[in-house]
Amino acid sequence: MCYTLILFTVMNMFQSPNVIFKFESGSSTKGWQVVDDRVMGGRSQGDFTINSEGFGVFEGYVTTENNGGFSSLRYNFDGIKTTGFESVVLKLKGDGKSYQFRLKGSDNQRHSYIYTFTTTGLEQEIIIPLKDFSPRFRGRQLNLPNFDADQIEQIAFLIGNKTNERFYLAIESITLK
Repeated sequence: MCYTLILFTVMNMFQSPNVIFKFESGSSTKGWQVVDDRVMGGRSQGDFTINSEGFGVFEGYVTTENNGGFSSLRYNFDGIKTTGFESVVLKLKGDGKSYQFRLKGSDNQRHSYIYTFTTTGLEQEIIIPLKDFSPRFRGRQLNLPNFDADQIEQIAFLIGNKTNERFYLAIESITLK
């Protein structure tokens, strides 16, 4: 019995190579960081918790007051290779609003690669081809190729629809396919 417990523990220490993050009951928010427009004087406020169903819940409000207008949730990690994968798969449930999913091939890269998606209010599986992530910096399209890096070191969700609104996004998993 002790051997089985050790084997189970060791197997769960390593996620399969295609899993970027999977939330479960008992998951931690460690490593996830909320970054709002407050870094530039805005007044938006996001929060990140794990709900009773084991989903990571990013919620709060965005306000354009004081030149604000966004809230984001970021996760940095040791690089995950993208070689052999074509898409990012998001399993989540949103509130009917539009969000950006962002990635970076390197944590020290200044620009992000962005894909905008709209939630339906129901559980969804959103499949995003890696080649469809376009490079942007502070909302501006860059004259660079779309995402073609061989690894990912940062992912992020961002809401910034240029309106005052509450938001709710429950995330189950983020994987490569």
